[in-house]
Amino acid sequence: MNWKDFISFEPKVCHGKTHIKGTRVLISVILNFLAEKLTINEILEEYRKSFLKRK
Repeated sequence: MNWKDFISFEPKVCHGKTHIKGTRVLISVILNFLAEKLTINEILEEYRKSFLKRK
């Protein structure tokens, strides 16, 4: 698995900040959630709609 398949940074999307491809979910937000000890399921619930749009 290659991180480049899932993470993107484009100047016109999210002000050029790294995000999950196909969404506007910022990597920095995910990292903050992990630092706060949220589980993957809790993070997914926070962004459920964003992840579902990707499919």
